[in-house]
Amino acid sequence: MNVANHFQLLARYNTLANQRIYETCDRLSDGERKQIRPAFFKSIHGTLNHIMVSDRIWLARFAGKTIPSTGLDAILYADFHELWQVRITEDERIESFAANIEDEFLQGTIQYVNNQGKKYDDPVFLLVAHFFNHQTHHRGQIHDLLTQTNVKPPVLDMHRVFKPNPEGGQWEIF
Repeated sequence: MNVANHFQLLARYNTLANQRIYETCDRLSDGERKQIRPAFFKSIHGTLNHIMVSDRIWLARFAGKTIPSTGLDAILYADFHELWQVRITEDERIESFAANIEDEFLQGTIQYVNNQGKKYDDPVFLLVAHFFNHQTHHRGQIHDLLTQTNVKPPVLDMHRVFKPNPEGGQWEIF
């Protein structure tokens, strides 16, 4: 498996893990999702929005664009079901991005300005790895926040979310 294939695997995992997280969060009331808890982004809903904000920032940077900063704690979507529908679309964009990654792109660098106004010039392969790691990090926080509710958190271990199809090519969902 080359690096591009690895990122494609992570993009598929991202979609499947988000599907499980959102299905689980849908079992909570809106008040439970938005309840202030000990977390960076204050609530389950705030953390779900943060992941969306970050995904959009990174996908724009990967495309050579910039987008105006909304702040990393912005609530882009107050309605959970609207956020979920947008999440599905964003995950499709992420899978498309990963499907089209080329080695030449991964060997380059990206210059960008972060939300604090600091300029960076970082290797693309490291930024793409960070992109997927960042999502996993914050889904882990949501998983922990779910343990503070009456809803059992979903299994998110990669090797429990999907497995290779014995016939090759596609992945099967457990």
